[in-house]
Amino acid sequence: MGNAQEKPSGSGAARSDQASAGSGTRSRGGGAADNPHGQRPSQKGVANGTRRGTDAAGGQEERDRPAVDTSYLDAPAGALPPHLGRLKNEGNHLYKHGQFGDALEKYTQAICGCAEAGIDSPEDVCILYSNRAACYLKDGNSKDCIQDCTKALELQPYSVKPLLRRAMAYESLERYKKAYVDYKTVLQMDTGVQAAHDSVHRITKMLIEEEGPEWRENLPAIPAVPLSVQLQHRQKPVSIELAQARAARVVQDEVRKKESQFTLLKQKGNDLVKNGNFQEALEKYSECLALKPDECSLYTNRAICFLKLNRFQEAKEDCDSALQLEPGNKKAFYRRALAHKGLQDYLSASTDLQEVLQMDPNVREAEQELEAVTGLLRQSLMDNTAHTPRV
Repeated sequence: MGNAQEKPSGSGAARSDQASAGSGTRSRGGGAADNPHGQRPSQKGVANGTRRGTDAAGGQEERDRPAVDTSYLDAPAGALPPHLGRLKNEGNHLYKHGQFGDALEKYTQAICGCAEAGIDSPEDVCILYSNRAACYLKDGNSKDCIQDCTKALELQPYSVKPLLRRAMAYESLERYKKAYVDYKTVLQMDTGVQAAHDSVHRITKMLIEEEGPEWRENLPAIPAVPLSVQLQHRQKPVSIELAQARAARVVQDEVRKKESQFTLLKQKGNDLVKNGNFQEALEKYSECLALKPDECSLYTNRAICFLKLNRFQEAKEDCDSALQLEPGNKKAFYRRALAHKGLQDYLSASTDLQEVLQMDPNVREAEQELEAVTGLLRQSLMDNTAHTPRV
């Protein structure tokens, strides 16, 4: 009953309210009226009620949840002090998982921390700027990417990654000449950077189309990387990723070389056919087949040469090979029909010509050949009958 007596507002009233809350007797509708002094009501009563059961269940869930591995935070981070090293490592982790905005924030904190602590480690600060530049590049912020890469290069001139990222940023802004210079600088230090090779090729083609043969004269000067720096980069241990990239580039270069050689040989073969040099054309097509044995058109092209040289059996074999690769190849059926005709197998020739006309009734040459072959077949049958002795 003592708690019901009116008392001046103050600590006594507050204690009275807290006592009531602790005993669990406060009304459900309690709000500002139950706490006239604006104090937050105590949660003890709730803790003693249903909240305790919820907390218990939550605690069980927490215990059942697998522990998150944060060991990556303590990975080596150069000469950075531990708290800045953890920021860098956390940024790396976020970047690998595609959280570029969050990674950027961590790198920024680490950069600011280095400035505040007066960290004298150009290599480590260069890496932080370069990493933040990568985040800017991923977010499409090429301007800030260029600024961070330039800052990184002021700290560590001739660093490959800042140069490569700045080149990509320049290219995205269509500043192709600056991009070209940075890509070429990268390749002086590491010829295995495939992205740089591809971009140089692409930009070169673009500049030739825009400015003609004199395009090189309008380029900014490409810095000559000191030999000592080149050797330093080449003597660095090669990572697995870099080794794989270099191996892939060797394969790509070989494929590109074969493709170029193939295109040149095939074109020469086509030109020789047009000029009536069928023996030489045949040789070019044979060289092409050594590079691409599954190219159907080479067999049909070489078959023309064999037909013109009256080598009908070889022409037939090439058409057979073409039809194995493309069973519906109209040219192969037509040229095999001509080979059958040359071999005096008129029935097979007629069959192939009918196949051609079934696929395309408008092939006038096939109609004419079928007419001729039908006549030859009839004559052959008559000759055979005439020479067959009567019993």
